[in-house]
Amino acid sequence: MDMDGHHLCSGMEEFFSSRRRNRLDKQYIKISGKFVIEHSPGLSGPGKSASVQIYSSTELDPNTSKGKLSQKACLTRGKGSKKDGTEVTTYKIKLYVEPEFGNPGAFVIENNHNHRFFLQSATLETPDKLAIHFDCRSWVYPIKKTKTSRVFFSNTCYLPSQTPPALVELRKEELQSLRGDGTGERQEWDRIYDYQVYDDLGNPDKGPDYVRPVLGGSVSHPYPRRGRTGHPATKTGSINLNTYVPPDERFSPKKLSEFIANVIQATAHFLLYEAKSLSRDSSSFESFDEIRDLYSENRSQVKKGQVREKMKKLLPNELLKQVSHASIEDHIKFPLPHVIRENEWAWKEDEEFGHQMLAGTNPLRIRGLKIFPPRGSYIKKSDIAHNLDGLSFEQAMGQWRIFILGHHDYLLPFLTEMNSEGVCPCASRTLLFLRNDATLKPLAIELTYPVSSDDNELRSRVLLPAKEGTDRALWQLAKAHVAANDSAYHQLVSHWLHTHAVVEPFIIATRRQLSVMHPVHRLLDPHFKDTMHINALARSILINAGGIFEKTLFTGKFSMELSSELYKEWRFDEQALPSDLVKRRMALEDPESRAGAEILFIDYPYGLDALDVWKAIKTWVEDFCDFFYKDDDSVKSDTEIQAWWSEIRNVGHGDKRNETWWCQMSTKMDLTETLTTLIWIASALHAAVNFGQYAYAGFPPNRPTQCRKFVPEEGTMEFAEFLKDPDKYFLNMLPERFQATLGIALAEVLSRHTCDEVYLGQRPTSEWIDSNEIKQKFEKFKASLQEIENKVLERNRDSKLKNRWGLIKMPYKLLHPDVTKVGYRAGITAKGIPNSVSI
Repeated sequence: MDMDGHHLCSGMEEFFSSRRRNRLDKQYIKISGKFVIEHSPGLSGPGKSASVQIYSSTELDPNTSKGKLSQKACLTRGKGSKKDGTEVTTYKIKLYVEPEFGNPGAFVIENNHNHRFFLQSATLETPDKLAIHFDCRSWVYPIKKTKTSRVFFSNTCYLPSQTPPALVELRKEELQSLRGDGTGERQEWDRIYDYQVYDDLGNPDKGPDYVRPVLGGSVSHPYPRRGRTGHPATKTGSINLNTYVPPDERFSPKKLSEFIANVIQATAHFLLYEAKSLSRDSSSFESFDEIRDLYSENRSQVKKGQVREKMKKLLPNELLKQVSHASIEDHIKFPLPHVIRENEWAWKEDEEFGHQMLAGTNPLRIRGLKIFPPRGSYIKKSDIAHNLDGLSFEQAMGQWRIFILGHHDYLLPFLTEMNSEGVCPCASRTLLFLRNDATLKPLAIELTYPVSSDDNELRSRVLLPAKEGTDRALWQLAKAHVAANDSAYHQLVSHWLHTHAVVEPFIIATRRQLSVMHPVHRLLDPHFKDTMHINALARSILINAGGIFEKTLFTGKFSMELSSELYKEWRFDEQALPSDLVKRRMALEDPESRAGAEILFIDYPYGLDALDVWKAIKTWVEDFCDFFYKDDDSVKSDTEIQAWWSEIRNVGHGDKRNETWWCQMSTKMDLTETLTTLIWIASALHAAVNFGQYAYAGFPPNRPTQCRKFVPEEGTMEFAEFLKDPDKYFLNMLPERFQATLGIALAEVLSRHTCDEVYLGQRPTSEWIDSNEIKQKFEKFKASLQEIENKVLERNRDSKLKNRWGLIKMPYKLLHPDVTKVGYRAGITAKGIPNSVSI
């Protein structure tokens, strides 16, 4: 035993001596405990250097206004095991307390060891065999760093007004400690949650080209808040894995190791191809065969160490230490994307173009057309009226069968400046017709683009579908511009803004305002796993000045500014799935339906599966809230919920504080709708827009992220170049090899499920709450998700539903819950719906 541990246990020895002296005067009872701790491989567990004291939940100490506090007990009799490289030790304790001590409700643990450890769980057992569970899952740092012990509360939930008097003060103190005072630079061990604007995206130290506007806190650049780090806004260097996030929000060591391995593998794929391409004269792909070679087994002819030297410029030393020369420079390839797996040319067909708007990476932008022509559009009725499968234009509009994919108005203010950045940006409108078999037939594409980079003059052009010849080749170029628009919108808005960024303020407010004893905290906790950490990594790798988004997307250095502009349109109430579908005219409002909406046509794979998942989440949330809230007054009188909701509106999404669409959080319906929407965003919505990326965007011609040429106009030199070799012109329009392969590498990393995910309908432990009734309701939720799995598989077997597979023959399974699978399921695409925005 070290001296610290000896010091800790000396109190216990004195206590036992005292107990022996007084055993005739007083009878003591024994409370035993079991503590499960993870620690880093090669490092010892805390053992007797960690001590525990328990607080009574029923007996108040008048001197402290808290529950009675036991003497200290040290962790002893550790029994170790190893699983998947993780060292786990189970310790036992014995505590003797007075008979009137009552039942434990909390414990405080003090770490006098030299190292941090991860406390998985604890269980205390009273003499009458009552087991009290603590779902801890938190890091405990040495007290010499934190200057304070850690408190953990049992898995019993209480609304604030129902908190046992012995735990009231502890509850308040714990929340207060998590808020901090908004000053100082955060250290690794600080458990403090506070808000900050996005002032760390630029890097002025590298020059004026790396200056970026601060997002958040202004009318011109509104944005959700992020977690405050206290680090200087100006930064240098590349990837930073040490950006502060509160300890409980960090990846597990196992996940971080797997994430790093995935990044290294994808980077190696990218760099091997780049090294192989150095001998080529052109920066463009020279043929479709060359693109397909990205996925072939050909061994690269790369000089020893060449790729590793390139990696040093992209990756920090801490990453490079974890990879050997062999693992980088061995025979390696990108996996084959599904979009070309069954039919390598299906992506070029108009039917597949429409299919991906309904079941692809971004099925959230298409909407029914309400007014023709769209405002400011040059598309004429005569352009499309002949192509409506026998319907008149008026009939098609009246039957809600004309749709639009709009990437036009929001891009117009940025086009000229983007054009000066070396890409050829267009703003696009695409009109489509819903055929009798529910496939979408493109009708017209309108492209608006800058005439030059010297002024703000814009020109618009309408292109129509064609089956052959020059017009078909021009049409293919127009579709590439639409795909580039949709790719940028998907990454910046559907994916980053509408899931990652908007959820972070909810996490911060939950930690600051809802005690871990609050039932809503317990409900939401799994839906926040790893989000703050992945967002911090994104600020260092993806969305920062010179980051991957700026390198790959046509929006370039305006990417995040554009995201801010579209946040101006964001409304939390419209993130509820039924509201979104109705607003986009993809569903009809149906107050009688459990979902609140009825899908317009059943062969909308995202919409149909999504409504089923939404209904399941909503039913689960209502069941949960009904147990804890008896009426509307119990919501209004919940001080923590009211503080939580106020902070979300006024601080976390403070740039939206004056909007009238926020609910007042005065009824149970307000609460259940809010919680359902939040869980939906964090789980199913994110799964739908994230895990299909590699399947579609892993093949650049299908979803280019930028276009380097405009669609050529007759009479120009570009048109002559196009006529000479349309395929070569198309390839030269695609991103350069560097940007294209970097985009593929990113899609590969983001599409992978990691090994420690916890999925919708699952919890990390069966003892996550001490209520058998709630556990039964959760099993009901799990059963409903299993029913949805069967529905999804049945729909995918229905040959009449053409959009379930598309021409590429890929079944739509991004919203297949897969709740029956437990454990390791790493891989790309359709592995289930994770609980949280965790990648």
